[in-house]
Amino acid sequence: MAANGEIITPSNTRLGWIGTGVMGQSMCSHLIKAGYTLTIFTRTQSKAQSLLDIGANWASSPHAVASQSDVVFSIVGYPSDVRHVLLHPTSGALSGLSPNGILIDMTTSEPSLAVEISNSAAEKSCFSIDAPVSGGDRGARNATLSIFAGGDESTVKRLNPIFTLLGKVNYMGGPGKGQFAKLANQITIASTMVGLIEGLIYAHKAGLDLSLYLDAISTGAAGSKSLDLYGQRILKRDFEAGFYVNHFVKDLGICLRECQNMGIALPGLALAQQLYVSLKAHGEGDLGTQALILALERLNNSSLEMHM
Repeated sequence: MAANGEIITPSNTRLGWIGTGVMGQSMCSHLIKAGYTLTIFTRTQSKAQSLLDIGANWASSPHAVASQSDVVFSIVGYPSDVRHVLLHPTSGALSGLSPNGILIDMTTSEPSLAVEISNSAAEKSCFSIDAPVSGGDRGARNATLSIFAGGDESTVKRLNPIFTLLGKVNYMGGPGKGQFAKLANQITIASTMVGLIEGLIYAHKAGLDLSLYLDAISTGAAGSKSLDLYGQRILKRDFEAGFYVNHFVKDLGICLRECQNMGIALPGLALAQQLYVSLKAHGEGDLGTQALILALERLNNSSLEMHM
């Protein structure tokens, strides 16, 4: 590992990665292409084959990844997965990390768990950064993710050479603050998606050409990243996941629990969460968040496809 003050480079820092799903796969490829030695673990080894083909090393457990790495990233599904891959006493990454090693959890998870991981890491003379990301599959592919980092500021600064290979890092404060920022981001996206979809349903009922409509609003005050990412996908009925409905429901559920803890009412968040839960109830949890159109179409007994 690069000594304190020494700049992190591929020659002095070994990287590890746990979880090579939709996001992890692209992110790992950027690190390998930059010349870093990368050791990976994911639940289904076949899903990591494309990374192994371009030079990643396989490890049989998170513990094994950490024992061969100075900095270990994780991006998995749920807080329970984060706890398992990082804190499990025998197979978890922290159990295999050497002193001064760094854990970077990029999963959207609970702020309280981020604080717990940070405390557990400190007990082993290691560091932990919570660094969830926003930007979806496209942001991961294009290395343009927004990274929300919480933890020790000097550690985040040291990691900047790695973070810049994935996107732009924003330091948000101490342990857990990266997670809080990401959850606030999800709250914003949730209501933005409801607005985008309701506008489409209305425009459709009004007999507008939806492509012309989206083009027209994209440069005005209604323009948004969500519109840019998902507008055309919705019109093409392309519901492939850049970000899974299941994971969004998980995120919004965490947000609602945190709201309860804070004693705040966010009715827009609650509405969006209910609409997304209805997609899950229809067996659409593995579709992308843009599939919200299906819930609103059902409510209105109407489909955008009719005029396509």
